[in-house]
Amino acid sequence: MSADPADLALALALVDEADRITTAAFRRPDLAIETKPDMTPVTEVDMAVELAIRQELARSHPADIVLGEEYGSDQRESARRWIIDPIDATKNFVRGVPVWATLLALEVDGRIVVGVVSAPALGRRWWAGRGLGAHAGPPTAPIRVSAINDLADAQLSGAGLAAWHEGTHNPHAHANAVTLALRCGRDRDFGDFWSHMLVAEGACEIALDPIVSLWDVAAVQVIVEEAGGRFTDLSGQARADGGSGISTNGRLHQAALAILNRPS
Repeated sequence: MSADPADLALALALVDEADRITTAAFRRPDLAIETKPDMTPVTEVDMAVELAIRQELARSHPADIVLGEEYGSDQRESARRWIIDPIDATKNFVRGVPVWATLLALEVDGRIVVGVVSAPALGRRWWAGRGLGAHAGPPTAPIRVSAINDLADAQLSGAGLAAWHEGTHNPHAHANAVTLALRCGRDRDFGDFWSHMLVAEGACEIALDPIVSLWDVAAVQVIVEEAGGRFTDLSGQARADGGSGISTNGRLHQAALAILNRPS
């Protein structure tokens, strides 16, 4: 299924408004921060961004439903579902680290067809639609994964080694992640959305997330795939709701999965 260019244009416009809200609040000294039941932080800005997107979609596309990190899922059925992470990497946002982004995706009939990842503090945005290619800017240009086909030449990025202790049931996951890093030419933990976007634009070859929610990677999946790469969960299933994620340039996907899933 190809994306409707009008849906991609809408997603970009919605994220424009998100960027306006987030940039106005970034590094604001009186920012209100709370702790959610899962012990992760949430700010008034996370909630304001999601609410703004929900309100605009309710006005312009009332038949569509929304799943968001802060306000959950609409309790009705629709073939079209928008998936929102208002601020991915909230911990960075509250600490004044500029690596955070708004992620927005559109799922139609069970398939992610549009994705936007916008990191205004980095001055960077990535977007894609099925059949429309993947782009980034400014300046706006098509993006493509790298052609590197040897782990020894690859650059790996991820969420940090501590995440492997909590994010997988494989008791060897931490050791396997270290082994993969040692097999690669270079490893750096850029983290969160940025690791995957660096794969999409060919700056890295492998991005790892041992524990994620759907809103963390729905937009990521379509951007990486439209850039010519591959996105799966750690079991190798091409899905964004599998609880984990790995993006690669495609050429190194099976080699990386083989190491990560070794039994010992």
